[in-house]
Amino acid sequence: MRMRAWSHYRFRSVWDLPAPPAAVYAALERAEEYPAWWPQVRSVTPLDEFSGVAVFRSFLPYALTVTAREKRRDPAAGVLEILMTGDLDGWARWTVGVLPGGGTHAVYDQEVEVRKPLMRLLALPGRPVFVANHAWMMRGGRRGLAAFLQPV
Repeated sequence: MRMRAWSHYRFRSVWDLPAPPAAVYAALERAEEYPAWWPQVRSVTPLDEFSGVAVFRSFLPYALTVTAREKRRDPAAGVLEILMTGDLDGWARWTVGVLPGGGTHAVYDQEVEVRKPLMRLLALPGRPVFVANHAWMMRGGRRGLAAFLQPV
């Protein structure tokens, strides 16, 4: 398999949350507030109304920095989508819907090419660890958002 293939990732995470879809969408739409509830999102610095720079760090001792630009914001469809460049090049999309019986079904899809040199160098042996690192980050985000959305 070519190095490019080992550095290419597709992820899907599903967050079922007890909060209403409108509240979940509103929280996900405010990326600059992610560090308040998502421990692995270290910072989000807006550049303008449609873009910003985000820094992520999960349990591995390195940070990833990306510039994200809004591609789609559609509250009626429950879709938020961004394009990313930097240590990761690609896209990410939230799709927020209603859970049967109440609550929210939020699906996070992401497809990226890793550009960070160390991660590319370690693409083959590190892949299982990088996938586990992403899963841990997503679990932290789900727990954080669920707590953030709890009524006071």
